[in-house]
Amino acid sequence: MLSLSASPSTAAAAAAKLSRVPSAALHQKTTSADFFSQKVQLNSLRSSCSAIKSMADSQTISVPKNEQQSPASGKKQALISLSDKKDLALLGTGLQQLGYTIVSTGGTASALEGAGVSVTKVEQLTHFPEMLDGRVKTLHPNIHGGILARRDQKHHMEALSEHGIGSFDVVVVNLYPFYDKVTSTGGIEFEDGIENIDIGGPAMIRAAAKNHKDVLIVVDNEDYPELLEFLKVDRDDQQFRRKLAWKAFQHCASYDSAVSEWLWKQTMGDKFPPSFTVPLELKSSLRYGENPHQNAAFYVDKSISEVNAGGIATAIQHNGKEMSYNNYLDADAAWNCVSEFQNPTCVIVKHTNPCGVASRGDILEAYRLAVRGDPVSAFGGIVAFNIEVDEALAKEIREFRSPTDGETRMFYEIVVAPKYTKKGLEILRGKSKTLRILEAKSNEKGKLSLRQVGGGWLAQDSDDLTPQDIQFNVVSDKSPAESELHDAEFAWLCVKHVKSNAIVIAKNNCMLGMGSGQPNRLESLRISMRKAGDEVKGAALASDAFFPFAWNDAVEEACEAGIGVIAEPGGSIRDKDAIECCNKYGVSLLFTNVRHFRH
Repeated sequence: MLSLSASPSTAAAAAAKLSRVPSAALHQKTTSADFFSQKVQLNSLRSSCSAIKSMADSQTISVPKNEQQSPASGKKQALISLSDKKDLALLGTGLQQLGYTIVSTGGTASALEGAGVSVTKVEQLTHFPEMLDGRVKTLHPNIHGGILARRDQKHHMEALSEHGIGSFDVVVVNLYPFYDKVTSTGGIEFEDGIENIDIGGPAMIRAAAKNHKDVLIVVDNEDYPELLEFLKVDRDDQQFRRKLAWKAFQHCASYDSAVSEWLWKQTMGDKFPPSFTVPLELKSSLRYGENPHQNAAFYVDKSISEVNAGGIATAIQHNGKEMSYNNYLDADAAWNCVSEFQNPTCVIVKHTNPCGVASRGDILEAYRLAVRGDPVSAFGGIVAFNIEVDEALAKEIREFRSPTDGETRMFYEIVVAPKYTKKGLEILRGKSKTLRILEAKSNEKGKLSLRQVGGGWLAQDSDDLTPQDIQFNVVSDKSPAESELHDAEFAWLCVKHVKSNAIVIAKNNCMLGMGSGQPNRLESLRISMRKAGDEVKGAALASDAFFPFAWNDAVEEACEAGIGVIAEPGGSIRDKDAIECCNKYGVSLLFTNVRHFRH
């Protein structure tokens, strides 16, 4: 989990208000363990809880007059309160067979009883009814005293004995499905969202996790089998207890981050709050990072804003070896680029830079043109499409020979597309057992982009602008023909995905050459022109930023090479030189007023 803050927190720690929040209308949660009951002592509450007393007097429940529970009586007790009751019968039966008595509430108690497990209702311990529509249920010293008491502190145990409180050995709790509710289709009303915020659950989880030396806390049903095995041998393994405690605190932290994110958006809506937390969930451990000597892992962003928002992180892998660190980076670059084009398009990426881009009504032709744009770089790259891969396209991917020799079949690390036909997927799988085949959903616009620097994080809006969002203003004497304007728009959309300093040369919806990542723009221009070759004549050139110099520099070299139209942001103190240079050579110059740096 990544926590980001605009400034150090100076708020004083507030006293935790312990309560269970099972909204009667939305979720029934319960707890369980077998406690001896004791007679209701309402008089002791009068001095501090006079407002509650009248309610308690009118709703006092009848409980058996059993002997007081002694913490030293040797009874093993478990407290269970679950919203997600998966494998509850396994857990309850296993604990009962090990001699544990179970305390529970509401739906969990009913489910346990339905599975044939004996249950003591929590009210029999608290001698107090559920109140406020279930908002207050486990807010009681008889619950939290039994969780928090340290077994190695004599005065703690004496206090339990004095008040007839039994200690808990195991606490199993998970929380109301707030995340699922607020991200459900159609959303949720604000008041319903508030009622789905769990209070008592986190209080019990945190209490048990804090006292993990004496109390085992479980928040994940996947841990039930290991818990039962641990209890069978009755071993003292503090590492196991600490692992469960860590998981418990992480469970609460992720839950709280969802509540915080949702409430901020409901209240302020600003994309840059004073502080925020990004919940990350491990998807896979990677063989290594960018290089073999670097350890690595891949995490999925579980923020509410990322639900159903698309992207490579949630792509389905249909075939091939496990994804590597670099695979994720390259696949993300290819998918983000191809997803921006409206017409059927193929994008090929190498080291996060598009080396081949082409759009055509015939996707087979688009694929061939993308490869021919730079076949050397395309070999071993990532190929992405923005339309379905069918049988014909899959065969072309499998059989197409490299233009460099006309014999070698093109090799790719990854194929990415929004969907595949059954036959298309079958053919691609037959190309190579190692070929990674990803099915992805396009990234939604308006996302927050985060990037790490030493000791901090940079946050910005994602760069979502397309040619349809901006104006290509003619600043030269010559205006571009309609076809030249289309070429300029295509080149401009390509160049935003190329690392700065970036230059793209394009014509007829096909990228002919690109220069990327050079410290000076002139060198990027020369690289792009070398790749474009003779096709540079009459083509469009797009630059991710303005040209600082024109004469005897990039602009003039482009004009001398025969470029027909140049699209750049403008904004240089020497813009006039660029305009005059283009006028001299009869080249159209367009200012977009939009820069596309990419570092």
